[in-house]
Amino acid sequence: MRTFSTPGELVDAAGTELGTSPYQTVLQHDVDVFAALTGDLQWIHIDPERARSGPFGGPVAHGMYTLSLILPLLADVFTVDGPVVVVHKGFDRVRFAAPVTVGARVRVSAELRSADVRARGFTEAVLAVAVEVEGERWPACTADLRLLYQEEAEEEWVPIAS
Repeated sequence: MRTFSTPGELVDAAGTELGTSPYQTVLQHDVDVFAALTGDLQWIHIDPERARSGPFGGPVAHGMYTLSLILPLLADVFTVDGPVVVVHKGFDRVRFAAPVTVGARVRVSAELRSADVRARGFTEAVLAVAVEVEGERWPACTADLRLLYQEEAEEEWVPIAS
């Protein structure tokens, strides 16, 4: 686990590898809950018996479920102490290169692509992240993640335009 004392330390670390999370198993229960919450009830996700005869040989996680694993898995890769506010600004260049089957073990690797000081005490970090499947050569998902860190909260928070 890499720890930064302040958001400002991210600026000096731009261009470095942050690390890799431990593996986490993709469970059918979690895929089912995600399906229910999002309304994406395709049989390739929620019907293991039918999915075994489908194109992937078993049920697969939703692409958006795979993407949603990035933030919690990153919590085991690095942390920034001190900010009062952390805002998930969004993802750029999201690609789903391969399916993630239920039962697979996934992890996240991250590189701090850039970090810059922004208005009102914010530091914006861009992380190149990859969701890797144990035993597979290529990542299942890649993306650039944008995070905003603010060390001191202002009285009235106003969103930053891109």
